[in-house]
Amino acid sequence: MRRYASKFINWHLGLKNFSLSMVDCEVGSYCASRKSRCQGFFSGYVNGSLPKAYATSCAKLPEDLQSTNLASDMLIDSFGRMHTYLRISLTERCNLRCQYCMPAEGTELTPSPQLLLQNEIVHLANLFVTSGVDKIRLTGGEPTIRKDIEDICLQLSNLKGLKTLAMTTNGITLARKLPKLKECGLTSVNISLDTLVPAKFEFLTRRKGHEKVLNSINAAVDCGYNPVKVNCVVMRGFNDDEICDFVELTRYKPINVRFIEFMPFDGNVWNVKKLVPYSEMLDRVGKQFPGLKRLQGHPADTAKNFRMDGHLGTVSFITSMTEHFCAGCNRLRLLADGNFKVCLFGPSEVSLRDPLRQGAEEHELREIIGAAVKRKKASHAGMFDIAKTANRPMIHIGG
Repeated sequence: MRRYASKFINWHLGLKNFSLSMVDCEVGSYCASRKSRCQGFFSGYVNGSLPKAYATSCAKLPEDLQSTNLASDMLIDSFGRMHTYLRISLTERCNLRCQYCMPAEGTELTPSPQLLLQNEIVHLANLFVTSGVDKIRLTGGEPTIRKDIEDICLQLSNLKGLKTLAMTTNGITLARKLPKLKECGLTSVNISLDTLVPAKFEFLTRRKGHEKVLNSINAAVDCGYNPVKVNCVVMRGFNDDEICDFVELTRYKPINVRFIEFMPFDGNVWNVKKLVPYSEMLDRVGKQFPGLKRLQGHPADTAKNFRMDGHLGTVSFITSMTEHFCAGCNRLRLLADGNFKVCLFGPSEVSLRDPLRQGAEEHELREIIGAAVKRKKASHAGMFDIAKTANRPMIHIGG
């Protein structure tokens, strides 16, 4: 495995360090002790567009939203969480068949006429951005196989108020498309790679293409993306022996490896025995890499971030199963078929496509969105309940 890691380690560019403030801290829950201060900060806005309490996530609204009063009640749930991050699935189609994403027998895809058109995606995205969303992530399926991906990026990046346009991709076709995508306004990229061993990649994805993904990671670094985020779903008995090999990728390059706890979705044969908990992953990394330091994060972060002494890049852990981050959740999802989903693990969905195509006015769409956001629960169910709850396969929801 080391020889595959060396493909990155030996490819060293003269890149500037990117800085994050470091703090020595223990793993724990969100800043509960600051709840009263958060409540006090927002208590005066009872008659405006902000709720009386915004204490659940202990986060403040961005200053530009406060000053221009763009923050809409549409995006604030009954627990005071302001949702500023929208994930848009552009397609259900993919050029891989990852076992944790798609059932072995395949899955029925939504007919093309029922998928959102480019103008509908931009229309709905603009509605969210004008209400306070400042980050959009494009997902799939595989977003780069959509023929109009560059046009979509260009139009979305020009939405006034949008600060970040990101994409999660499997990297198979990314390398050749990335320069144009960056020119069209793509500001951040996450590339999925679950193994550094080609044979294991082919087993997991049921397709070839390992070298193409490696080339895409290199191309993203070469294009100046900093950091280049690499998503790795860790599964016991499959790739948990590669955790420290992945960490080596961060030594000389601005790569942020994000270790993700294995999560249950329809058809992925989730088993708790396959789950490698965050605590175990962190322990493995800490034993092999000295000077592991926790980085100060934001209450809405999905990841716990760390830096190692002597490494240009960083590592992160997404702990959806063992230490959920629901209290600070600021994320919403627009699926490729136009359904709106407020929680990744919740089965509830509402169509925005149908009222949009039936000529609904903006205020009517806002009412539908706002009502769905208000129904969002305080947290998702535990992992065993999630495993028993009907939900869509990940390829339908969007990565």
